[in-house]
Amino acid sequence: MKTETACLHAVRDATHSTGAVAVPIYQSATFAHPGVGQSTGYDYARLQNPTREHVENLVCALEGGVGALAFASGMAAVATLMELFAPGDEIIATDDLYGGSIRLFNHVLAKNGVHVRYADTSDLAETRAAITEHTKGIFIESPTNPMMKLTDIAGVKALCAGRDILLMVDNTFLTPYFCQPIPLGADVVIHSGTKYLAGHNDTLAGFLVAGSPALTEKLRFLHKTIGAVLAPFDAFLVTRGIKTLAIRMEKSQQNARQIAAWLRQQPKVEKVFYPGIGAMISFALASEADAIQALNKTALILYAESLGGVETLITYPMTQTHADVPEGERLARGIDARLLRLSVGIEAAADLIADLEVALQ
Repeated sequence: MKTETACLHAVRDATHSTGAVAVPIYQSATFAHPGVGQSTGYDYARLQNPTREHVENLVCALEGGVGALAFASGMAAVATLMELFAPGDEIIATDDLYGGSIRLFNHVLAKNGVHVRYADTSDLAETRAAITEHTKGIFIESPTNPMMKLTDIAGVKALCAGRDILLMVDNTFLTPYFCQPIPLGADVVIHSGTKYLAGHNDTLAGFLVAGSPALTEKLRFLHKTIGAVLAPFDAFLVTRGIKTLAIRMEKSQQNARQIAAWLRQQPKVEKVFYPGIGAMISFALASEADAIQALNKTALILYAESLGGVETLITYPMTQTHADVPEGERLARGIDARLLRLSVGIEAAADLIADLEVALQ
């Protein structure tokens, strides 16, 4: 079935017989056994919960994976995934990543003896040159955050041929509506489900989707052992959000294309970073003063950290999403005092442009 239909019907709840259209919230920490040596399939909510299982199966179906696991946040998902690596292993990571991932890599992984090296994965030649005999993983964001560079996932997979390298792709920005990394060769897909999947800025969630049974079982062991699992009510909210994923992504992208074209015509805008797909835009203004003014003067557009909700948000990466990235690294990547990031929502594009016009006067 088409993705629009799959968002609604790819998974049906089979845990009860009431005919409820919406999946129930099973707010239970534990489940009774019918007898010794018998189980209903559910034992303890850290291992599995019917509401969480439903949203895991739904995200797995949308991504074309074999198994999916739901976490309390996107960073909980990434941190758990990193437990697959051992001291001495090397990971090649996109050099333009969400600041939380960089913080995890530079501090926690470094302390644990896992070495992360950064490369521009949108450049296959640079990516090929970065791979060594110690490389055990390649971690990609596409588009990148916040400079919006696209990576050829299939091309990177080809670089891994004949090597024991785990290809990991953060698909938060595009979602399975616009991109399915597993059919392109990714071994595992990461989502901050907080963003477009949930879609309403009202919950935190994270997902890992594996492309093979063996990897699914490895991740499931870590999931239940570490225990950063998604709560039933939050699982319900993400399921509800996914029902409108297709129409939200279409409307947000339509708005983003109009806004990106408008921004390119503005005298105070020096550069627009928009790959032509999705609803995330970054743009550099002529001065820091212009950026501060824009943040202070938007009225309809909310100055807030995060992205992917129905409301349009404007973010200052230098002081928000990438505040923990060392200044030299930030500036080298173009994340300076003039750069703003826009997560375009589903409002009328004309109203959003009118708001930006006032802010940029």
